[in-house]
Amino acid sequence: MSIAKKAKLDMTKQICTHSGSFHADEALAVYMLRLLPEFKDAKVVRSRDPAKWEESDIVVDVSGKYDATKGLFDHHQREFFETFSDKFKTKLSSAGLVYKHFGREIIKTLLPSLEDKDTEFLYEKVYREFVEALDANDNGISNIDVEELGVKPKFHDKNITIPGIVSRMNPSWNEDASDASFDKNFFRASEFIGETFVKLVKNYGESWLPAKALVQKAIEERYSIDSSGRIIKLQQFCPWKEHLYEVEKELGIAGQILFVLFEDSSGKWRVSTVPISSTSFKFRQGLPEPLRGVRDAELSEKSGVPGCIFIHAAGFIGGAETFESVLKLAQMSL
Repeated sequence: MSIAKKAKLDMTKQICTHSGSFHADEALAVYMLRLLPEFKDAKVVRSRDPAKWEESDIVVDVSGKYDATKGLFDHHQREFFETFSDKFKTKLSSAGLVYKHFGREIIKTLLPSLEDKDTEFLYEKVYREFVEALDANDNGISNIDVEELGVKPKFHDKNITIPGIVSRMNPSWNEDASDASFDKNFFRASEFIGETFVKLVKNYGESWLPAKALVQKAIEERYSIDSSGRIIKLQQFCPWKEHLYEVEKELGIAGQILFVLFEDSSGKWRVSTVPISSTSFKFRQGLPEPLRGVRDAELSEKSGVPGCIFIHAAGFIGGAETFESVLKLAQMSL
């Protein structure tokens, strides 16, 4: 250990990143580190001076070295090809490096009551759903190779992406370009992206994961709803699609659930088809084609089901006054 670092043992922790223009990856990396109890009161220094790196406990996005044992987390060196795990091909940025080494601890800090298995699950999910895109952006990796596929984007979205917004928080060329100005804006950017990250993690832990238990219970009790086992009833509405596919896979019944019944915020009932994937508009099986686009009394008359409200013209969802009525609509569809 260097004399400089020995002198810091009883002092406030110090995080160092580079000065000047900043990007989303180190803005998030610094924020994530300061979520940890060990670094919550850390001093953040922005410098390209090796002496500042040497006196710091952790150096992020600068130094040309990656050595977690020495607190060095840079990704710009030519020989760097680190990825999050064997499941991923995206090269890490400073955000990915910090998350790879401290992500589990960060999640446990934000969600202290989370079980270990759920921590491990979220550790990979948060990387896949949030951090990986920042790694790719900073390393110049496109989500789609537009030139190779010979396609043109329908619109430009650079200025509404998180990296785009963070980039524009840098002082403009004709504004104050002092170190103090860059530093001030860096901390604004770090707060912005950091709060976005925290909200995502907490939403997954406090809302998204609990929804899985509701979906699992509904699937396990599916034969009490209908003897076919292809209709489930949620005890209360929750985000269900992604969980449904996962639970089906876990139970070895992938593709079997065709309709989901739930009560909406107005106290009415809905019958939803199950899409072939969480992002698809195509469903496994639709509501009866002759009833699509029909509403209210006419729908009740044509279907023979009392209290009908609507069936969407595309056939993917319908509504009625009672659970019994949406169940009959789903059973008709089978």
